[in-house]
Amino acid sequence: MGTFCSVIKFENLQELKRLCHWGPIIALGVIAICSTMAMIDSVLWYWPLHTTGGSVNFIMLINWTVMILYNYFNAMFVGPGFVPLGWKPEISQDTMYLQYCKVCQAYKAPRSHHCRKCNRCVMKMDHHCPWINNCCGYQNHASFTLFLLLAPLGCIHAAFIFVMTMYTQLYNRLSFGWNTVKIDMSAARRDPLPIVPFGLAAFAATLFALGLALGTTIAVGMLFVIQMKIILRNKTSIESWIEEKAKDRIQYYQLNEVFVFPYDMGSRWRNFKQVFTWSGVPEGDGLEWPVREGCHQYSLTIEQLKQKADKRVRSVRYKVIEDYSGACCPLNKGIKTFFTSPCTEEPRIQLQKGEFVLATRGLRYWLYGDKILDDSFIEGVLV
Repeated sequence: MGTFCSVIKFENLQELKRLCHWGPIIALGVIAICSTMAMIDSVLWYWPLHTTGGSVNFIMLINWTVMILYNYFNAMFVGPGFVPLGWKPEISQDTMYLQYCKVCQAYKAPRSHHCRKCNRCVMKMDHHCPWINNCCGYQNHASFTLFLLLAPLGCIHAAFIFVMTMYTQLYNRLSFGWNTVKIDMSAARRDPLPIVPFGLAAFAATLFALGLALGTTIAVGMLFVIQMKIILRNKTSIESWIEEKAKDRIQYYQLNEVFVFPYDMGSRWRNFKQVFTWSGVPEGDGLEWPVREGCHQYSLTIEQLKQKADKRVRSVRYKVIEDYSGACCPLNKGIKTFFTSPCTEEPRIQLQKGEFVLATRGLRYWLYGDKILDDSFIEGVLV
């Protein structure tokens, strides 16, 4: 019990509010539906518990569910780890290499970024994930990635159960030439017959669960591949974007320099061990990081300062010609704008005709940038 409490600990009861969000509600709902239907289908109609295979199959289903939920709640409640409020480097001269966060009243440690949703500076921030209603970062990156691995594997197992349940139960009921297919149907021949018949409601529920399982396998599986690519390079999603902008800046100004990502240890295995450890605790303290030869602790933060200065030079200033309410998916701006709304929880900026915005990057129908207001800026997404 002590070990469990040491792994998942709540700073206070307010952490439970993370569950009251559309992301966790949908994620836990999908897990519950797929797991429950897989167990019901397996026990009642496909693989009875009194057989050895049925017992092993049922234990595996429970095992998938427990491991998925454990890593999911670990990622949600342990959290990414936040930079201490008021933090500053031990050597005061190092502050010249760091950005200052006015909200946290602290300097941003290397690899940390301020999250508007969490309202804190996050250690080694990768992204804010709506599905766990928390950030993915230093402390929970391993748990989050394991969840992305286990969820598709569990869904593949569940999908197999769903397909075989429908096949075995409908084998002798439908005449689509299936009787010519030579498959061992011994699992479908039960004596006595199932207590609950496989009716229309059971078929519809199984088919629905199959759709959820296949969709989750594809979507979450793709996220796992993306995460593993950046982990093997010892990067985060934000740092990959910073690296791209660094190369773009060098090319734009035709500078005689080469940007070297400082945290790549030069070996995929060494990069892997920066996130995944046998103890479950990531290496380091989240504030200082090992760097490759030729770089130092603030190489990346210096590049960020260069990009921040360059952003003001290369940004495009626009004048607002129509009012915008700040809605996530505005219906009154056209069907294409509605369906191309960015899949992000970044705040949309309410705009009024005549105001000015500073766009730093953009899509076809949306811009990312700042609202110019009394010589200050409000960051967000613009339509």
